[in-house]
Amino acid sequence: MSNEHAAPADIAGAAGLSRPAPSTWGARNAHDPTAVRDDDGVYWLFSTDADADGPLRASGAQIRRSEDLVSWEFVGCALDGVPGPAREHAGAEGLWAPDVVRVETAAGTEWRMYYSVSSFGSRTSAIGLAVAPHPSGPWEDRGIVVATDHERDGHNAIDAQLVIDGDRHHLVYGSFFGGLHVFEVDPVTGFALDAHGPGEPASSLGTLIARRPTSVDTAIEGPYVIPRPGGGWALVVSYDSLVNTYHVRVALADDLYGPYVDHEGREMTDLEADPEAVGLTVLASHRLEGAERGVLAPGHASVLTEEGHQLLVHHTRFAETPREHEVQVRRLVWTQGGWPLVSVQTWAGARENDDESTWPADAAELAGEWEIVDYSGPTQEVVPSRRVRVGAAELEGLVAHGSGRFTRDGDVPVDAVVFPAWDAVRACATLSFAARGPEGTVVVGTRVG
Repeated sequence: MSNEHAAPADIAGAAGLSRPAPSTWGARNAHDPTAVRDDDGVYWLFSTDADADGPLRASGAQIRRSEDLVSWEFVGCALDGVPGPAREHAGAEGLWAPDVVRVETAAGTEWRMYYSVSSFGSRTSAIGLAVAPHPSGPWEDRGIVVATDHERDGHNAIDAQLVIDGDRHHLVYGSFFGGLHVFEVDPVTGFALDAHGPGEPASSLGTLIARRPTSVDTAIEGPYVIPRPGGGWALVVSYDSLVNTYHVRVALADDLYGPYVDHEGREMTDLEADPEAVGLTVLASHRLEGAERGVLAPGHASVLTEEGHQLLVHHTRFAETPREHEVQVRRLVWTQGGWPLVSVQTWAGARENDDESTWPADAAELAGEWEIVDYSGPTQEVVPSRRVRVGAAELEGLVAHGSGRFTRDGDVPVDAVVFPAWDAVRACATLSFAARGPEGTVVVGTRVG
């Protein structure tokens, strides 16, 4: 049964708690988020059952709605608690990391939610499937799609994403332990093609696409795969501890099933390479000058693709209040070299400019003073921004490709995108950039003068 119409204030009252009512949360307490848009242009955000103020007051995958991806309203939970089969398998109190996708079936539009159940540190986990005619519900549980057992399996069945590639569907999943995997799904049922029967769990773990060694606690999770412009795929993943060192990295592949390689050609399954170096860091802890809060441990990202733009939807904590977390949205851009990078500025809704024909087309337009963040440093630090002056010497050799894309070969290579953005600190329109620079490190920034 769906409780999407339940009043959040009633939930808080029924629990007898004096904590802030969920109706006041807005973006707060959204963890492991994914966003979709309905036919009326309303955005729906689904996230892990989480409450930084104390024990859960309700469970079943949190739902929020928004008109602009900036302001969020908590509207309840998709399901009335943890569905029976999943609860019996994992003993979970809440649902984690729901992924919601629109699927066209012979009967019409169906929204599918792949949710996770588990407990911290355990491989006794499951990914279940629920369906609804609309993101607001009512949601109906269909059962377990893939399950793992701590004593039997080396991998962990949580953090699912459904990838639709033409007529074929695939489920990407995994967290820590044995790494990330992918297997094919029946587009009609939403269950694994290799399941022993209708509604039965997958019979195999699928194909390994990424992992990390025990020296870094096998810390990789939250996979999200997106198609690259012109062909191939990009894997977006989160590394390290969600408490303070969490951050987002990417890798590329020609085939959905891998191998995924980073900017130096290292495979994401390589356990011999430096585990701190594999993967290209595109978002990590940082502090912008004048900002009220420093961004701490951003990660577990999904990607919302719409006409004119793609957006990275993720949660973050804050340097001043590390227990608190909320959803943030940032523009995702593709460099001329085909790498997905992320804006340092959060999405500003109607203030954003998607018309790429107006984005900088001449290197001379980039001269000025910029506030930049360099992601090459240690991820356990909240990296402070710094200012740099860009003049003719710094712009020498840059080749413009149109639509804000610039490259440079040679000793100081650059693969960058420069685009209009809204400076949230200074409350003004400006330019922002994201660039893959020397030695593959990513630098992002905002023009301030």
